[in-house]
Amino acid sequence: MKALLAAGLVFTLLPASAAFALDGNAEAGAKKNEMCIGCHGIYDYKSSFPSVYRVPMIRGQSAKYLEAALHEYKKGERSHPTMRAVAGSLTDQDIADLAAYYGSK
Repeated sequence: MKALLAAGLVFTLLPASAAFALDGNAEAGAKKNEMCIGCHGIYDYKSSFPSVYRVPMIRGQSAKYLEAALHEYKKGERSHPTMRAVAGSLTDQDIADLAAYYGSK
């Protein structure tokens, strides 16, 4: 019983991302990036919704950073409406694959 309680305590102390970490597949991410490339694949692209801003290039960013950012959009912790909609449509595996793809470039 003590071992189960200790295991439960360790599990609850881990961040959610560590508890459900998935291995990303860059090849699978390359096949899923059509919703990303239209904005993030154009050098110096500026979006006009909801306001004009410079869209960041994500190629070469840390895969861990990209994965965390997508999960934050999905949970509503980041507020850009387009990114919230896109991230909300992704599974955890999709997020891991896209992060692996863009993080490997």
